[in-house]
Order: sequence, then C-alpha cells, then structure tokens
Amino acid sequence: MNMNVTSLPTSTSPKAPMKSSHQKLLKDHSMTLGYVVLFGLLSLTVDNFFSAANIVGLMLSVAQIGMVACTMMLCLASRDFDLSVGSIVAFSGVLGAIILERTGSVGLAVGGGLAVGALIGAGNGVLIAYLRVNALIATLATMLMVRGLAFIVSKGQAVGIVDEGFINFGDSQFLSLPLPVWVTVACFVVFGVLLNHTVFGRNTLAVGGNPEAARLAGVRVERLRVWLFALQGLVTAMAGLILSSRITSGQPNAAQGFELDVISACVLGGVSLQGGKARIFGVLVGVLIMGTVENVMNLLDVDAFYQYLMRGVILLAAVLLDQLKTRGERRV
Repeated sequence: MNMNVTSLPTSTSPKAPMKSSHQKLLKDHSMTLGYVVLFGLLSLTVDNFFSAANIVGLMLSVAQIGMVACTMMLCLASRDFDLSVGSIVAFSGVLGAIILERTGSVGLAVGGGLAVGALIGAGNGVLIAYLRVNALIATLATMLMVRGLAFIVSKGQAVGIVDEGFINFGDSQFLSLPLPVWVTVACFVVFGVLLNHTVFGRNTLAVGGNPEAARLAGVRVERLRVWLFALQGLVTAMAGLILSSRITSGQPNAAQGFELDVISACVLGGVSLQGGKARIFGVLVGVLIMGTVENVMNLLDVDAFYQYLMRGVILLAAVLLDQLKTRGERRV
C-alpha cells in the first residue's frame, strides 16, 4: 500500500536569520549597552554623579582624549599607532604660550602650535612610511625628543598665560557647554564622516586590512600614512593648546601617560590593533568609559596610586578584548 507523506513546513528558516541578526546587533553594540548599564548603576549608587555640574565636568575631562582618539582611530585602522601624542600636547601648549608671551598675538600662538604639531606628525609619518622605521620605535623616539624640547624651550618651567583672548579659547561657553566639548563633538562628526563616507576613509581601512592589496588597487599607501600622522599631530596640538588655555599655562610635563589613555579608549571602542576595523561611535563609547571610570574614582576620593592601577587594568582588558574578537572572527 502506497502512502503519500507530505512533509510539514518548518519554521526554523525564518527564525535563523532573525537570531543571527540579533546576535550581530548584540555583538556590535555590547560595549554601548554595557556603558548604559554602568552609567545607570553609577547614577543610582554614587552621590553627585548624575548632577548637571558633574556631567558637564565629565564631558570637559574627556574633551582632550576625545579629540585625539578621533585621529588615533585612523592611525590604528591603518595598522599604525602614535606614542608621541602626550609629548605633542605638552610641547604645543608650551610653544603656544611662549609665542603669545613674546608677540601678544593669539592668532600666531594658535597657528604656531598647530603648525608644529602637524610637522611633528608628518615627520612620524615619513619615518614610518618611507624610511620603514617600526611605528613603536619611531613614535617612542619622537615622544622622548619632543618632551625634551618642551623642557628645553621652557627651561623646565611652566610658561604662564595672562591673555584673556587665549584663555577664552578653552574657557568660553556656548549653550551652557564649554568650548572644548563642542570642539570634541565637531571632531567626532568630521572624522566620522571622513571614515565612513569618503575615499580617504575607505583607503585607510583598506591599508589596515591589507597594505599590499591596497597598493595594487592604486592606493598611495606611503602618502596616505604621512597624511594620517600629520592629521594626528594637528589635532593633538589643538588639544594641547586648549589644555594650556584651560590651565592658563604651558606645562612641559603635561599629559604624561596621555597616549595610553587614548589608545585604551580606541581599543575599548572596537578599533582593532590588527588594522582594518574602526567605528567612530565605538570610539566615543570607549572615551566615555575611560572618563567615567576616572570621574567616579575622583568622586569616591580614590588614591591616585589605585587610579594608575585601574588605568593599567583597563588597558590590559582592552587589548585582551581585541585579541578575543580577532580570534573569534578568524574562526568564523
């Protein structure tokens, strides 16, 4: 006896793509969700954390890291990095203060600081791209030399700033928010568009993914790297000038360890140390995580020694997270 068996339609096929999309969404935004949860818990448990004054102070405290993280993101995405940013912050601030003291011109002070930052960055790019010096060695050497120059030109002393015009450069407000916060917002918008919607951004990711393939596709890899480091130096110098205007002096010992905070924020935000992968919104979340942890430790009056320990833990966690993500992607 023949029996016709009709197979029942299965409902697994529509659910599988939905499940996969949910997993991808959770993976892509896990750090963002984690920060939202962290922010909520801190708002409920830490006194004065959610006050308006503290939130503005938090945004102001991460302004310099946020500016420089935007360009560090591009360097990391191209499979490079820059350890000299802390020294450039100090040197540009000192140089701007000295120019202001001798000329009385805010324009010359700002222009001189920005120009020297761009030149130092371009010099890093030439060393790495054309002279084939390892990025670690090149930027480490630059870090030491530029820090030394900051001490030499200032004779080891802070250079005071009394010009109100220059002080307003980092102290003025717009819509109840300090100017450095708006500059940081502008950096995220500009470099987000640059990364996601321009040939420059696509070429940067292509170079980080596979430099030889990018070269064969017509990308001028060496010139691109020089431009990336020049942008890095320019934005870092701007951060240094804003910092000097906020503290009303150029400090040759300013921003020590700054480069590690910036790199930690980028890696926490999903920028791969292997190159070829970066998200501007992820970098914003990474910057906020770094700033929030430091802000809370200050509110709780945690000793500075423990703060150094925590920054090291965050850096190590960021690198381990990057390694785990890279291994997971290779298995897939």
